[in-house]
Amino acid sequence: MNVLFLCTGNSCRSILGEATFNHLAPPGWHAMSAGSQPTGQVHPRSLALLAKEGIAANGYDSKSWDNLPATPDIVITVCSSAAGETCPAYLGPVLRTHWGVADPAHVTGTDAQIDAAFMQAYRILRARIETFFALPLEDLVQDKTRLKVELDRIGVQSA
Repeated sequence: MNVLFLCTGNSCRSILGEATFNHLAPPGWHAMSAGSQPTGQVHPRSLALLAKEGIAANGYDSKSWDNLPATPDIVITVCSSAAGETCPAYLGPVLRTHWGVADPAHVTGTDAQIDAAFMQAYRILRARIETFFALPLEDLVQDKTRLKVELDRIGVQSA
């Protein structure tokens, strides 16, 4: 199963989701990330946080959803509709869900405050991914309706 973490810029949240998912994924599951309007670079704080957490941080790039290496089975948007962000709508025939997370790239303040925002985004995504992998995945991939319900339920979980 291929999972696409999608946001607008593909520099922070979707990269954190992709890397964390792949770090924790069982065999047969793979994540990728993309943006509808990619910034062209991964935010350095995202890469530093991944490295600090022991997750491989090399090989990630900010890319368009027009250049995906595989067709996704599941698309998870991670933009924060609560912050007034418009989530891109992936138009392929896939299972879609929304796991909104505030964008740490827009946080201002001290280095400690900005680092805390990145850590909060990571913690939320990691908790949701861990909850996902705790599900009976073999059963859920056969029942797309139930899988959608579970993915939507996870999307409102906080860290």
